[in-house]
Amino acid sequence: MNVRILYFARLREEMGISGEMLELPPEVSDVESLRARLIARGGASAAAFALNKAVRVSVNQDLARNNTPVKPGDEIAFFPPVTGG
Repeated sequence: MNVRILYFARLREEMGISGEMLELPPEVSDVESLRARLIARGGASAAAFALNKAVRVSVNQDLARNNTPVKPGDEIAFFPPVTGG
């Protein structure tokens, strides 16, 4: 399954890229398993998505949760939490 992943703000800086196309195995079926897959790659990806770092995600421009399904052709965006005031 191919998906498009976008990285914003701190994540873009840590990853060194603004996005990528990824071929995902069948066991990656939701946001949580995708994040685990990114961590398992090691290097900058593991550091950017470490479980102690707050990361928000959207799937096809809708805010998503860990159990949000990931399907072929989806656009998944990762970004740090934003605060306002």
